[in-house]
Amino acid sequence: MTPDTDPLARQTISRVVGRLIPFIFICYVVAYIDRVNIGFAAKELQSDLGFSAVVFGFGSGLFFLGYCLFEIPSNLILERVGARMWIARIMIVWGLVSMGMTFISGTASFYTMRVLLGIAEAGFFPGIVLYLTYWIPAHERARTGALFMMATPIAMIVGAPVSGMLLALDGRLGLQGWQWLFLVEGLPAVVLGLVALNYLTDRPEQAQWLTTEQREWLSTTMKRERAGRAAHHQGSELRMLLSGKVWLLALIYFLNNIVTYGVFMWLPSILREVSGYEGWKLSMITTIPFVAALIGMVLVGRHSDRTGDRKWHVAACAVTAAVGLVLAATFLEYSLPLVVFSFMLSQAGQRAIMGVFWAIPPIFLGGFAAAAGIAMINSLGNLGGFFGPTAIGWLRAFSGDYRSGLLALAGVLVVQATLVASLRLPSARPALQPAKGGSVA
Repeated sequence: MTPDTDPLARQTISRVVGRLIPFIFICYVVAYIDRVNIGFAAKELQSDLGFSAVVFGFGSGLFFLGYCLFEIPSNLILERVGARMWIARIMIVWGLVSMGMTFISGTASFYTMRVLLGIAEAGFFPGIVLYLTYWIPAHERARTGALFMMATPIAMIVGAPVSGMLLALDGRLGLQGWQWLFLVEGLPAVVLGLVALNYLTDRPEQAQWLTTEQREWLSTTMKRERAGRAAHHQGSELRMLLSGKVWLLALIYFLNNIVTYGVFMWLPSILREVSGYEGWKLSMITTIPFVAALIGMVLVGRHSDRTGDRKWHVAACAVTAAVGLVLAATFLEYSLPLVVFSFMLSQAGQRAIMGVFWAIPPIFLGGFAAAAGIAMINSLGNLGGFFGPTAIGWLRAFSGDYRSGLLALAGVLVVQATLVASLRLPSARPALQPAKGGSVA
């Protein structure tokens, strides 16, 4: 009997997904809004505080320098103390720092708060990726990873209109619109962090919300997967961590984040310039590409799990995203509908990468190496979030438009696709052995 046909396996995975994914999905939506909401406030910050495009782009990217410094230590602490306590701590602190963005008054405080926000949020995303490896069998990870990572486009879909409404509160109670944005959008992280303390469960063995049979099946299955990884990859976990494959994955993710945040931080400004829209009209057209991203993530994640392939799905999505950015650069001065369509194609490709990409590291990392390796890939990879917005700001100031920046991002995606195609990976489908409470035919 396969995992897809074993009733106990289906019931257990369904229960786990239904319990964990909605909550961490909401948490990640809030995290992403707090990370990129400065893109929605770009015009107001530049106007009120006198920031140039270069200052704004550099400050936007500084988040990722603080983020990078504390990723690996954070994930190692999570492995030691448990996800429940550590994820709650991360959320509460980052929410408070995000609310503290209300008090920035110039370039120095802007730069400082962006670094502190990165430090505060460090470890959340790789912590969740690691946490899911405790609960989700390998053959289900691209699909469930896509469900979790759908939070990214949802954050843009929700964040655009909500941020627009908060910016419209400009002048109320003596606060600027961008101050209302940071104050209100930082609060949910604090609330959800407190909820996480009571809602999350560290390991399957502790899950009283599963039946005894489901708990035993899941615990046995996950232990067997960890043992299988250890047997397949002989040698120390440190050697696995320092392997060329881990560094290559970090480079691939670095390139992906150059594009991700180059687009996220500047898309509202690009569409404002192309359309001339402000307020809710700008918010609405900004959300359209991310609706396409949701569809791409679900379809690609399911197909990747069904076929067991990871790398060619990632490579194809990167090429699709590159084509979309080339088209966007081509149509910038000619047609708003075609520019929006181009960004739809780009986001459908690039966001679909995420769920499949993060199913790759657990194929060959386990235990300490999984905690540190996933954090290192995410940490080094997120440095791309510094270079992307900064590069677009510089290229915008140098060329006078966004075309050169978009073409540069398309070139980055082509390099990413080439590197992904060079990966040599074992099958993502481990053989399923009989477990207590279930049978295999």
